[in-house]
Amino acid sequence: MDWIAPVTGGVLIGAAVVLLWLTLGRVAGISGIAANAMNAFRPGALRWPLAFVAGLGIGGWLAYGFVTRPVAPGLSDLQIIALIAAGMLVGVGTRLGSGCTSGHGVCGVARLSKRSFAATGVFLAVGMLTATLLHGA
Repeated sequence: MDWIAPVTGGVLIGAAVVLLWLTLGRVAGISGIAANAMNAFRPGALRWPLAFVAGLGIGGWLAYGFVTRPVAPGLSDLQIIALIAAGMLVGVGTRLGSGCTSGHGVCGVARLSKRSFAATGVFLAVGMLTATLLHGA
């Protein structure tokens, strides 16, 4: 039964991507949506990115209520600082790569974008290399 949560999550992500595409004609790339959400209060700006990002946080909070095991162990101040720095580096990487794994890996690959196949391959390769270096083979 360990497969139920990941499959359910994948189906929900896929459904959200399709729904956004069908209703607004937009790709569900989180980094682009988050960038647009930061501009949501400017005159004439779109408001849906703000709702989308808020939904991500609310959805995570609701999911946490259904999880029976701890999501993350207690973290030291140094670990929290490292996580913040890592998050900022991810933000820089998404700008350099013109998108994130959600935009390229979920949406771009589904649209058969060559650029997204290349970006997703790089994401996966670097992730595997990092995990191997940090945790051994």
